[in-house]
Amino acid sequence: MDLSVILNVGSDATLLDTRRMILQAAGYIVESANSIDEAIERFRLGDFDLVLLCHSLSERDRRRLISLIRASGSGTPVVAVGYGPGQYSDGLADATLDSGPRDLISGVRNVLLRAAETSRLHVIPTGAIPAGDK
Repeated sequence: MDLSVILNVGSDATLLDTRRMILQAAGYIVESANSIDEAIERFRLGDFDLVLLCHSLSERDRRRLISLIRASGSGTPVVAVGYGPGQYSDGLADATLDSGPRDLISGVRNVLLRAAETSRLHVIPTGAIPAGDK
């Protein structure tokens, strides 16, 4: 299993710490950022498999960070965490997850699997490759 690195972004330190512990217990490497400016800097310097946005961020900050990630050309999925079922869906993030531990872990795993599927190279059948001289 590859280790996935997650950038955990929010303005509530308690929520960030709790989410970090839940994700680390599930086997992920997690870096947290307490502000959009810190998140932008970490994203530019790091190599993340997923960016997780807490509902504690303002809509303006979420939009700013998502726009910068998209403008960078990165294919890193951005996932929003709501504070309850069906909450926090602004259509910008690649997915919106409920904040409960099971839903969070399951949702992160599914988004990472989808991202891995779309980034795989096309497989060329062996018969389609010229054999060359023997």
